[in-house]
Amino acid sequence: MVIKLGTSVLTAGTDRLNRPYMVGLARQVATLREQGCQVLLVSSGAIAAGRERLGSAPHQRSRASVPLKQVFAAVGQSRLMHLYEQLFEIYGLQVAQALLTRDDLRDRRRYLNARNTLTLCLERGIVPIVNENDAVVTAEIRVGDNDNLSALVAGLVGADLLLILTDIPGLYSADPRSDPAAELIPEVPVIDERIWAVAGGAGTARGTGGMRTKIQAADLATRSGATVVIASGAEPDVILRVAGGERLGTRFPAHASYPDARRRWILAETARLSRLVVDAGAVNALVRDGRSLLPAGVVAVEGEFDRGQTVRIFAPDGREIARGLTQYRAADVRAIKGLHSAQIAETLGYDYGPEVVHRDDMVVLL
Repeated sequence: MVIKLGTSVLTAGTDRLNRPYMVGLARQVATLREQGCQVLLVSSGAIAAGRERLGSAPHQRSRASVPLKQVFAAVGQSRLMHLYEQLFEIYGLQVAQALLTRDDLRDRRRYLNARNTLTLCLERGIVPIVNENDAVVTAEIRVGDNDNLSALVAGLVGADLLLILTDIPGLYSADPRSDPAAELIPEVPVIDERIWAVAGGAGTARGTGGMRTKIQAADLATRSGATVVIASGAEPDVILRVAGGERLGTRFPAHASYPDARRRWILAETARLSRLVVDAGAVNALVRDGRSLLPAGVVAVEGEFDRGQTVRIFAPDGREIARGLTQYRAADVRAIKGLHSAQIAETLGYDYGPEVVHRDDMVVLL
């Protein structure tokens, strides 16, 4: 079980880490461990802990520069972990810190190293606590928010359940802060355009994620074989109750097919704004015939991505049909789309093979 803890949950909406809440968290995790459940935390809160230690006026939260936020993170990360260590020790649990960036998850060798470390911690009864390395990351390498990081970690360790704790009870039909008629959606069998439309925008001033990033996380984690629950961190014993099967918050069931470790890695490396639109013939070749994606079947390229990143592949009607590691960067695919594979070298001056995405590097989503 992976539990994602947002800053707003750990601070209970204040400017300080809420120690009593964190004691309750440790107690619930200890109970799960006694029941034989392996638990991993993805915890925000380092920047908040640094602000608490160094002092920061409320109006500075949104205006703090990136270097200042990294200073807060550098100071706060050790304080946050020290607090976790003290509180979990009350219940006889050892914790371990793991700081990750997107580069750690993009590189296949580093991905496997991270998986081996976290898996061995779990096997030895240690509770890993994962955070993005906010003290050093830049826009180019950061995951971007701990919602998506928690989904990547769930895929990394092959989790059965991802529980995302936030400051609202779950996903609503509209923004409950502005629409009194908004209703909680108890279950989302399929994440479609309607769900994206109600996901909304940014989160609170203390955190970086909003409901949209939580839907992104649910989309990735359910495709990686984990059930996802978004629930309120303020709900009494929420972790134990969700783990016990009680229906709290909004539940996203795992997809029926469970991908192997390599395919989970392919899903983890998705360039989120990438979009390859293919023609009907290519749809049939990929979905029905199990073929690779050739440049001749590509009709449109959106977003930017590098060679070796996972790109999203869409049918003409807008359905996402597959994701896979691209052999070519976005500018190259724009230049060769619609061409026969034999024309790649003469168009680009080089080639990395006849396929844009090879079948062995693809996960079909239908």
